[in-house]
Amino acid sequence: MEHSKNYQKVKRYHDMKVWNEVRVRNAVKMGWITEEEFREITGKDY
Repeated sequence: MEHSKNYQKVKRYHDMKVWNEVRVRNAVKMGWITEEEFREITGKDY
């Protein structure tokens, strides 16, 4: 599966605890990542 352009950046920020779940959710709203990618990163449904 091919990820969105900003997927790796958002995942890295979340993994490093720079971004919390709310910031990752906002990345979906801004079109940076998809709802499915949100699930992959956080382990939670969007």
